[in-house]
Amino acid sequence: MLQAMSPLTLAFQFASPGPILVQLGPIAIRWYGLLIASAVLIGVTLSQYLAKRRNVDPNLVGDLAIWLVIAAIPCARLYYVLFEWEQYAPNPLQAFAIWKGGIAIHGAILGGIVAAIIFARIQKISVWLLADLVVPSLILGQAIGRWGNFFNSEAFGRPTDLPWKLYIPPQQRPLEFINYDFFHPTFLYESLWNLMVFAILMTLFFRDLNRKPHLKVGTLALVYMVAYSLGRFWIEGLRTDSLMIGPLRMAQIISLVEITLGLLGLVWLYLRRRSLPDVVSVDNRQWDTRSDV
Repeated sequence: MLQAMSPLTLAFQFASPGPILVQLGPIAIRWYGLLIASAVLIGVTLSQYLAKRRNVDPNLVGDLAIWLVIAAIPCARLYYVLFEWEQYAPNPLQAFAIWKGGIAIHGAILGGIVAAIIFARIQKISVWLLADLVVPSLILGQAIGRWGNFFNSEAFGRPTDLPWKLYIPPQQRPLEFINYDFFHPTFLYESLWNLMVFAILMTLFFRDLNRKPHLKVGTLALVYMVAYSLGRFWIEGLRTDSLMIGPLRMAQIISLVEITLGLLGLVWLYLRRRSLPDVVSVDNRQWDTRSDV
């Protein structure tokens, strides 16, 4: 129930300082937009570095990044708006106010997959090779972007009294929890989980540079699918604002699909010893562009 907060509690409470970083007259710089822009910049830089280490033209990755941003951000917003249309129906123009928050990573991934397939077909290069170079940046970007939810006081979990509980202002609380002050910081759980997945992917990438036989093309992408989705499935169960299909949480359904597809892909690569379906005819030896140094 509603809890009285002492001055000491207020001084140390885990709470958002607000969504706006700087206000210059009518112009506002929002934390959400800054974090997304930072994630994109860091991600492109990292993927280009990884491409160099695998003897892939980094300019190719830079061009792909433009395609991914153009496709992913609108699709992430569209995905969210479609599932939350009731709140946008009275004022449809608010659907374009992406700086106020409200994007879905699964929408971004779907849009990015389509863009990557088209790009890979045009460039006549393995889409899985590109995916291996992009997924470490993607999961790092997700870890950074989740902090946008913190500043917007959104994407939090159920009420809790844990020491790391998150204070949510009354106007941001679901009606059924209006008398509760503190909630699970699910944005933090997912950010930390994503950093762990990032560490796993980077470890696999750099260990692979100096070992033979090398990891097969598509391995990092499949590990990302499984590892990220395991955490997302668990964390989604704590959230109060899940996108729903009837009684089902959409993110959990997609997570289960990704876990299944990722595991099947790893079995296909390492037990069946076959290459993954691709936009070009791929033999893993053909795309073994890694340096042996």
